[in-house]
Amino acid sequence: MEKNTEIHFRISEYDKDRIKEKMESAGVKNLSGYILKMAIDGYIIVLDLSDVKEVVRLMRINSNNLNQYAKKANETGSIYLQDIQQLKVQQEEIWIAVKDVLARLAAIQ
Repeated sequence: MEKNTEIHFRISEYDKDRIKEKMESAGVKNLSGYILKMAIDGYIIVLDLSDVKEVVRLMRINSNNLNQYAKKANETGSIYLQDIQQLKVQQEEIWIAVKDVLARLAAIQ
């Protein structure tokens, strides 16, 4: 295919140096070829981290509850089975959320 169209754009010296560094680290010697290849085949990944924030929220709640149960155990010498069961349920919710996040990350191509 004949290359008969030009595209011109301006960049800073800093950006030019960064492009050249990335080009060299990829083992490419032709700047035009590198920019063309990246423009056509390159991609930008935009991650929605709301799932990760939810996992962190669940972990924070679970950690706070665990600390309260440990404090109660230290004060009274015992804790209730119901408290332990609640921690298990919360831990399972966290694992489900983590597995979902990992599955979504693994699907990124």
